[in-house]
Amino acid sequence: MTTLFDPVQVGDLSLSNRIAMAPLTRNRSPKAVPGELTVEYYRQRASAGLIITEATAITHQGQGYADVPGLYAPEQLQGWKRVTDAVHAAGGKIVTQLWHVGRISHFELQPDKGKPVAPSAITAKSKTYLVNEDGTGSFEPTSEPRALETSELPGIVQDYVRAATAAVNEAGFDGVEVHGANGYLLDQFLRANTNHRTDQYGGSIENRARLLLEVVDAVVGAIGAGRVGIRLSPVTPANDASDPDPQPLFDYVVGELASRGLAYIHLIEGATGGARDFSQGDKPFDWAAFKASYRDKGGKGAWIVNNGYDKALAEEAIASGRADLVAFGSLFISNPDLVKRLREDAPLNALDKATLYGGGAKGYTDYPALA
Repeated sequence: MTTLFDPVQVGDLSLSNRIAMAPLTRNRSPKAVPGELTVEYYRQRASAGLIITEATAITHQGQGYADVPGLYAPEQLQGWKRVTDAVHAAGGKIVTQLWHVGRISHFELQPDKGKPVAPSAITAKSKTYLVNEDGTGSFEPTSEPRALETSELPGIVQDYVRAATAAVNEAGFDGVEVHGANGYLLDQFLRANTNHRTDQYGGSIENRARLLLEVVDAVVGAIGAGRVGIRLSPVTPANDASDPDPQPLFDYVVGELASRGLAYIHLIEGATGGARDFSQGDKPFDWAAFKASYRDKGGKGAWIVNNGYDKALAEEAIASGRADLVAFGSLFISNPDLVKRLREDAPLNALDKATLYGGGAKGYTDYPALA
């Protein structure tokens, strides 16, 4: 029987176990540059079969929160190279999550303090993280966005390509994960409540999925499908994302992804950081049918599940074949040696929620490992 601790092949990556570290925004990269604390943070967690980094902005325009890292400047890539070198030296594998936040931003974080961009000029009922003049952080309402012109979208696609290429060739990542979840730009194009466009990127399911598929195709063309994954969150309400009927939308998306040969599909089940049984629309989301939409159309990528997993639930998911890997989020924050603790049924460190966003080593690199 397959276990959490068995090796697995994920695209081009040979992983030592089936435990992934989920992407976790920590707001500890001043001026969008990963520093030495970030190097240590990821090095400590290199026993994960796969580390998926915190979401990382592909451009200045894609930046939505203060002190999150980027992939668009030389010093950012150099900072990430120190991270990937440390993880590889510790025997780990690491991919970066490519992020464009779209409307989930604030004009203070945008180039020339302009409006954030979005499929449609609809302000999100959400907040973003800013750093105040005294150095303290606070969550503030997102700014009014402007609708992207159709002519701008090919440039957005190329921004993803540049970031993916730089991530692999310059920063040393083993691959990339396209962030198509949690109400950020690509997810905003998918959803009926955020996409009111009347061009070829709005209206029908096929049109709303167009940008996501164009991004995936372009990134695959640049670095190879075996080093590309994608994250989706079919029913989460995160960042004011919703759709009246998510099942056909995401069945279509994942069915289209099946032919792209991706390394993996990474799913947030239920509400991000909340109830696993949360759903949208008139009926519960059918996760088994969703996965079948992918497999029946030839999708062979690893199936990674995420949201509220403990050891018992994770073991069931792997043993039953419901998933190929399980991604853990908050447990990896407070337990740098989570793989060892799960294997040995050791006690887990408690999470300090007060230190999740911003700050220094406290609540970041000072959680103890087992003696």
